[in-house]
Amino acid sequence: MATTLLRKTVLTAAGIAATAGGIAGPAIAAHAAPAEKAAVVADRKGHGERELDVRYEAQPNFYFCGPAAARNALSVQGKNIDVHAMAREMGTTEAGTDSINDITPVLNKETGAKDAYKSVEISTPKADDKQTDTLRTDVVKTVDAGRAVVANIAGTATDTDGNTHSFEGGHYISVIGYRDNGHTVTIADSADPDTATYRMSIDNLADWIATRGYSTS
Repeated sequence: MATTLLRKTVLTAAGIAATAGGIAGPAIAAHAAPAEKAAVVADRKGHGERELDVRYEAQPNFYFCGPAAARNALSVQGKNIDVHAMAREMGTTEAGTDSINDITPVLNKETGAKDAYKSVEISTPKADDKQTDTLRTDVVKTVDAGRAVVANIAGTATDTDGNTHSFEGGHYISVIGYRDNGHTVTIADSADPDTATYRMSIDNLADWIATRGYSTS
């Protein structure tokens, strides 16, 4: 795996920048107390769409986005794993979680199959058509298997409602569903319980992951 997945960025005094998977987002939302609520999604298959039930939990601090994304992803399999246990397994510190390569082995361990997940890199600054199509195929395959994708993202992306989500220092999210045969995806985001889930085009998601990677079946 290329070193682009292993980059680190030092936290600023304001706590707005972090590792390749580091910060949750805006400082106010990032430090919000953990909250649980069932995302408004249904487990259904057919007509090119499926969304998995997730037992959502917000991250408890600004640097637990990696463990929280993995915890939310595993919840669709009916697993209830403490986010602090996830953090210990991933080696998460106040500098964040280094890369998707620290998350994939934990997903495999907790899923109970050493090859349930693999890491995929989008190494370029912007995803090309082939990388985007691979991501779409991976999301559909993983969700159809009853699992969620975990993605390491950075920068700003716009969802289908026109809202922007900005994580310039890096962040982790879970992809828990798709529509239109995977051209639109549903994201569970631990940064802010007020925007626990939202939808995004696969093109925007691929560009959001660019220079980083994701865990997929």
